[in-house]
Amino acid sequence: MQHIKLGTRGSRLALWQAQYTVDCLKRACPDTSIETVIIKTKGDKILDVPLSRIGDKGLFTSEIETELLDGKIDMAVHSLKDLPSQLAPGVCLAAVLKREDPRDVLLSVKGYRLAGLPPQAILGTSSLRRIAQLKSVRPDVRIVELRGNVETRIRKMQEQNLDGIILAYAGVKRLGFESYVTDFISPDIILPAVGQGVIAIEAREDDLATRHCLDIVNDMSSYMQISAERAFLKELQGGCQVPIAALGKIEKDEIILEGLVSSLDGTRVFKSQEKGELAKSSEVGRILAGRLLKQGADAILAEIERLGE
Repeated sequence: MQHIKLGTRGSRLALWQAQYTVDCLKRACPDTSIETVIIKTKGDKILDVPLSRIGDKGLFTSEIETELLDGKIDMAVHSLKDLPSQLAPGVCLAAVLKREDPRDVLLSVKGYRLAGLPPQAILGTSSLRRIAQLKSVRPDVRIVELRGNVETRIRKMQEQNLDGIILAYAGVKRLGFESYVTDFISPDIILPAVGQGVIAIEAREDDLATRHCLDIVNDMSSYMQISAERAFLKELQGGCQVPIAALGKIEKDEIILEGLVSSLDGTRVFKSQEKGELAKSSEVGRILAGRLLKQGADAILAEIERLGE
């Protein structure tokens, strides 16, 4: 019997994703025993500073990848949107599980929908991607920076009397807080983060036994979508300090990718779409990124990089 050690963060959502992965693997490889190993990351330890100010190179993943490369675990489970576009040498994205609805949602104890928010509404989020896109359509909205897990953010919304908070639907659903959702936000208004809603599993490139098991659970449709999205992100060399968003979808035998780069204040937004063959999904991402760079997104990226120096 093969014994696999699965590494994960210790948050409630991370543990849910780890257990979901274990259940999928046990169905696919019933003769395999799986042990869950909890690893604390830099992003878990720094909770009072917005992610965009700490830097994003593996905030929630680098310690786990180190354990993987050292052979202390055999696979690592992440929210895909936490994974840098460039993985550590020797590590591969071995599988992704079927994607949950990738949209963002508004949670409001006051019952507001996005279109019905009052003037000068106060919303909570720490995502530059969300802030920039919100400011583009509602420049009057005031933002309160929030970090922490879903429960913490809901509690802060109540304690601070916020008009609402914006979160990824996938995490809200997985943790059972759907009753707080008052509006699903169309990607036409707020395009999701790269990989949003996808559970990713890393393995060592040379661990063929583990990778064989992961091949069985890999959802190819989701994999094609995120291949385009991650190629788009990698070409732009962006991360959580930059308002970058992308969403791939499959129609018949084509991948359709929508991508966006925005200035921090939402006054300059470069957004476009590209489509191509499924087998060339990564190329579709690179082509779309190149187009936005030529349209002027390169100036935004350079400007944000200077601000971060």
